[in-house]
Amino acid sequence: MKKQASDMGRRQLLKALAVGSAAGAVATVSGQALAASPSVEPTKAKGDGYQETDHVRSYYASLRTK
Repeated sequence: MKKQASDMGRRQLLKALAVGSAAGAVATVSGQALAASPSVEPTKAKGDGYQETDHVRSYYASLRTK
């Protein structure tokens, strides 16, 4: 009986070491990938921005009449 108890402890220790080393490897690789990724700069808008055209003015006028 005592031998089985020690085997279970050893198995749990080996499982913990395997999971811990795998988690450490994932954290290291993902950290390196984040550090190596280029910084993203915001893109400039292609248009001139908001423009109040005739159809926009007519829509605003329809809202005021209600």
